[in-house]
Amino acid sequence: MRILIISDAWQPQINGVVRTYQRTTRELADMGHVVDVIGPDRFNTIPCPTYPEIRLAIDAWYRLAGMIREFDPDAIHIATEGPLGSAARRYCLKTDTPFTSSFHTRFPEYVEARCGFPARYTYAWMRRFHAPSQAVMVPTDSMRQTLIDHGFSNTRIWSRGVDTDLFKPEGNQANRDFLGLPRPIYTYVGRVAVEKNIGQFLDLDLPGTKLVVGDGPMMSELRTKHPDVVFVGAKEGDELVRHYQASDVFVFPSRTDTFGLVLIEALACGVPVAALPVTGPIDVVANGKVGFLDTDLAQAAQSALAVSRDACRDYALGFSWERAVCQFLEGLFPFHPVEKFPLGPAEKLSP
Repeated sequence: MRILIISDAWQPQINGVVRTYQRTTRELADMGHVVDVIGPDRFNTIPCPTYPEIRLAIDAWYRLAGMIREFDPDAIHIATEGPLGSAARRYCLKTDTPFTSSFHTRFPEYVEARCGFPARYTYAWMRRFHAPSQAVMVPTDSMRQTLIDHGFSNTRIWSRGVDTDLFKPEGNQANRDFLGLPRPIYTYVGRVAVEKNIGQFLDLDLPGTKLVVGDGPMMSELRTKHPDVVFVGAKEGDELVRHYQASDVFVFPSRTDTFGLVLIEALACGVPVAALPVTGPIDVVANGKVGFLDTDLAQAAQSALAVSRDACRDYALGFSWERAVCQFLEGLFPFHPVEKFPLGPAEKLSP
């Protein structure tokens, strides 16, 4: 099949949405499908207000239709609700072309956190945006229920996986100590931004070291405010893995993530998780077994120190990208079994 994904979040951005589609397109190609992603990198762009590292396409309305026709897809998936997603939606409605979409980010809560605009109004707009979609793919059951509570009626589960060949434990303690920081090391990985609730983590009274891996609009402010915290910037690939491996606990303060890909990356590296009992962690983390969920984040972080690193690794092995991509394929064709469509080498996999 020829599958076209249209996303306002794409390279060179570094975030969970981009990484999810990078891995999904790779898996689909390995299955024998022809996949293309149309992102902002193909258009003239401007910086997103308050978030300049995110670029927004400004000529999508004029150019996107021609790109879609040239690719001639069997399936169109709209990943985001930005300028590209909106232009793709308009094209599909105008040409009576079926499409699917995804709900990756609790954007209404992000907007409310940044500027105080009530989330219920943004949810109403997003409900209207996704209403024509044949299926709105969401990563967890709790996020699906949240959308249902906000009036969405066409949701399907599309989970996530982790590359357990890349994200794996480091058995050598000397290698884990490469940062030379006092232990225990409590680590945050992600954007340094208000919607990630990173301030709650940085304000915790914890022994040892608080480590921040990532970049974002609050970096300068938080470095000044928290001189005791170690900020190392954004990391990728093996370098990111080494920082996970060096950690004693992975702390996830976000209240607005729909899944939290970093959660299973940390677990795959053998690092227990401390998080709030909210959407994302409550679906991903087995409370008390591979981490702790508590409204008292400091208590969760200290309790997590006692969790077995081997148990974290074993648990993460259950998150398969192959299974997740089969769910994605099923979502593309919600009215037909996925077996109707050729899956190449992955045909034997159970979705």
